Amino acid sequence: MATLIDTRAAGETERARHPEKEGRPDQVSPRKPDWIRVKAPTSVGYHETKALMRGLKLVTVCEEAGCPNIGECWSQKHATFMIMGETCTRACSFCNVATGKPVPLDPSEPENVAHATATMGLRHVVVTSVDRDDLDDGGAEHFVQTIAALRRLAPDTTIEILTPDFLRKPGAAERVIDAAPDVFNHNLETVPRLYHSIRPGARYYQSLRLLDSVKQRDPKQFTKSGLMVGLGEAQDEVMQVMDDLRVANVDFLTIGQYLQPTKKHAAVARYWTPEEFKALETIAYAKGFLMVSASPLTRSSHHAGEDFAKLKAARARGERD
Repeated sequence: MATLIDTRAAGETERARHPEKEGRPDQVSPRKPDWIRVKAPTSVGYHETKALMRGLKLVTVCEEAGCPNIGECWSQKHATFMIMGETCTRACSFCNVATGKPVPLDPSEPENVAHATATMGLRHVVVTSVDRDDLDDGGAEHFVQTIAALRRLAPDTTIEILTPDFLRKPGAAERVIDAAPDVFNHNLETVPRLYHSIRPGARYYQSLRLLDSVKQRDPKQFTKSGLMVGLGEAQDEVMQVMDDLRVANVDFLTIGQYLQPTKKHAAVARYWTPEEFKALETIAYAKGFLMVSASPLTRSSHHAGEDFAKLKAARARGERD
């Protein structure tokens, strides 16, 4: 089960995390199967990671999105930093990140992320963000500053970013691409037919264009994208998304099971079995992805460091062949 953690400071009044969903009827999902149940986090490493995040006033998507892998990752002192605050300007029906009016950007955040990365001794760091449609550049400059700070304070750490789509922000994506992260990740999340109900603030082909533009501008930069299944998509629709991503020369595909954060979010249509995920992995490799991670608990940043090493090795093998 996913573990949601209260990040409010002592004395802070409770606010609606998803005010736009408050009036919606409850959405009932099927009972979770045994293969996606996980234990609550209790390890020493988990609590040490939590203390570091609090001390530097950093936000992690691990907490904000209620990731089921938080116990495993934090016990190993791995975390995915979520920059630009904890409030998103969009209201996707699958996501547990709070929605509303964001606070101003914290100018010390890029340095704090880099300091935490160095302190934790991370070999590979993942940095994501909320959507900041309120900013003229969608937060592109903040990504650039964070990458620069990481290069200064943790020069041996490889950098993976998981970005918004920078919709209607001319020149924003190009600035982030030119900052040269090692991996540029942007998730499609679901199949085109479901965008209106699942990801209404986004546009499927804008996301594809973003991923394609990375390769057009910097062919050596690794690209990555992720899908959730269990929202009512058909298998042939998933196959089409794979084909679209390969046309955009995306290197790495992740596929995981959608889990409903609250009863006000989209319901799970069905739980794909481990065998079905294995079949998706086999098909994706056959379509030409260098790296594929597909399982019920796969998430974009889960095992990101190990997977990046495999990704580099796969490219090296292809260049030698």
